Amino acid sequence: MNERILVIEDEDGIARILQLELEHEGYFVGRASEGRSGLEQAMNGEWDLLLLDVMLPGLNGIEVLRRIRQAGNSIPIILITARDTIPDKVSGFEHGANDYITKPFAMEELLARVRNLLRIFQQQPKEPESPDVLRAADLSIELRTRKVFRKDLPIELTPREFELLVYLAEHRNEEKSREDILSEVWGYDFIGETNLVDVYIRYLRQKVDKGYRHKLIHTVRGVGYMLKEPDA
Repeated sequence: MNERILVIEDEDGIARILQLELEHEGYFVGRASEGRSGLEQAMNGEWDLLLLDVMLPGLNGIEVLRRIRQAGNSIPIILITARDTIPDKVSGFEHGANDYITKPFAMEELLARVRNLLRIFQQQPKEPESPDVLRAADLSIELRTRKVFRKDLPIELTPREFELLVYLAEHRNEEKSREDILSEVWGYDFIGETNLVDVYIRYLRQKVDKGYRHKLIHTVRGVGYMLKEPDA
């Protein structure tokens, strides 16, 4: 069965070109031209991927993204926007975007990102076998409830911070490069700008390690980062 892609884009010319190119590649394509209708279609339809413009009438793309993730919907989402600054990208990833492409873009690049993201999600087991709780030293991560505690004190994390912490905890005491972290946590092979990892590691350290004698998140010089237990 052909993958189903929903394009939420208010510029009719761009939306039409996307629809034609995607249909030419064999995808079934739905369209929405504003935030509220796009959100309704995304939540009520069976889609395999969303192409979501950031600047939308009604609800902007970031708010649409936030509400989709808040509802527990893990559909892969590529943000499309004319804004290309690090804070804009961080905001998108912070709210649960899987990829990000800026206008103007080459159609070949967008199609490659679509194929890559669909392949990654199709390869993931639908019901992964995993423990309910990950533990590292005095840190505990409840996977089902997405709650995190250190010494029984709750830690509030954003969705992306949580995913990053889970990845580090699953590979505790292992050195991980920035490229490995981007590929595994963000869900695709991110080219360039690996300082995005540094930004999120800084966020995690503020929440997980600040005020504690034993630091769990360590920099590995010339490599990347690791979550290291004190006795490792």
